[in-house]
Amino acid sequence: MNRMIRCILIGLGLLMAQSATAQLQFGPGPDAGAAGDRLDSIVAVVEDDVITLSELERELTAVRQRIRARGANAPPQDVLRRQVLENMIDERLQVRAAERRGISVDDPSLEAAVDRIARQNQLTVEQLRTAVQQEGMDFAEFRDDVRRQVLAQRLRQQVIDRQITVSEQEIDNALSRADSAGGSREYRLAQILIAVAPNASSQVLSQAQQRVEQVIQQLRQGADFQQLAVAVSDGREALQGGELGWLAAASLPRSFAEIVPQMSPGQISPPLRSAQGYHLLLLLDARGEQLRPVTQQRVRHIMLSTANGLTDAEAQTRLRRLRERINAGASFADLARANSTDIDSANRGGALGWLNPGEPSPRFAEAVASLRLNQLSEPFQTDQGWHIAEVLERRQQHLADEAQREQLREALMRRKAEEEWALWLRQLRDRSYVEIRG
Repeated sequence: MNRMIRCILIGLGLLMAQSATAQLQFGPGPDAGAAGDRLDSIVAVVEDDVITLSELERELTAVRQRIRARGANAPPQDVLRRQVLENMIDERLQVRAAERRGISVDDPSLEAAVDRIARQNQLTVEQLRTAVQQEGMDFAEFRDDVRRQVLAQRLRQQVIDRQITVSEQEIDNALSRADSAGGSREYRLAQILIAVAPNASSQVLSQAQQRVEQVIQQLRQGADFQQLAVAVSDGREALQGGELGWLAAASLPRSFAEIVPQMSPGQISPPLRSAQGYHLLLLLDARGEQLRPVTQQRVRHIMLSTANGLTDAEAQTRLRRLRERINAGASFADLARANSTDIDSANRGGALGWLNPGEPSPRFAEAVASLRLNQLSEPFQTDQGWHIAEVLERRQQHLADEAQREQLREALMRRKAEEEWALWLRQLRDRSYVEIRG
């Protein structure tokens, strides 16, 4: 199989067997008999839609191909069948929910999505069509699956993504947790999720805890984590072996952030509780630097510039007098407003805000570094002039420029959206009519 085409089809979840496609396109042959009737039977009713056995068999074939492409072993047939059917039910519910909200995917949007898939894989649309057909797939079926994916994306954008916001305080909080979470490190994780609704009864909680203990026991007996994830996890990534991909340390959920940085690759976490339920995490890999926070200082000062004829001696004398008045009880802020030649800080009562190491200049930083909190310095000189300064607070903080903060904002939004989407889908399933027949 062409490697590029395999990646396209695996990524879309559309790798189908030729025989299954032929059954769908042309129906059973004259000798199919009972087999044809069996493939036409209904295995699930989803609202006003149905899932047939032929559709389920085709998707099972696709999933087995994807699992083999990852180099993993598929779970037992009955386990895989249940997981695949559950995913298909969720997909049908999303389609119905989108239709009820008036969400649709017109032909130009579908053509644009197919064209984007082709360009991402350095193919023309005609080359993509040929490649899909060479793999035994009907291109119309391929397009239908792409349409359903775009429909699901638009549904999520309407009900979840547009409502997700991340405040500056949330970014600051994430950065302040970054040291314990590993600084700029990233972690590649897989999970087994035992889903529990936030308002679950004590009986449901007890049942979930029993399931968790059963999974832990299987892992202790040597079960493969990712195969077990395919078999038992309630996470949407279960059929991918529970893989969550690479997560930035600062964007880890709080319940993860306390545990993951202490883990070694190959290690499995204890059960972690979140709004979604109970998580067991497998650390697959880690990368990036372990950054340490820096000491920031909240400082205020009074500066006298010698640029306008004031001598060094005169500046020192005036600052010593101001220092004596402040130590005697005069307001630092009032004297800064009245005397400081640093207009910006003077308007704020001399406040410079939080300073990073070396700010606003190495000489200034060196002069205030040895001060105790609320200790007023002796006059000292920098390139800007003469100063007296006071350190009001110190804190440990991770540095982040605007680009880093924006990346973290996007990571936090993705995490929050994933969590809300999982809860929304669970609620959708709970209030929908679903009947599994076989």
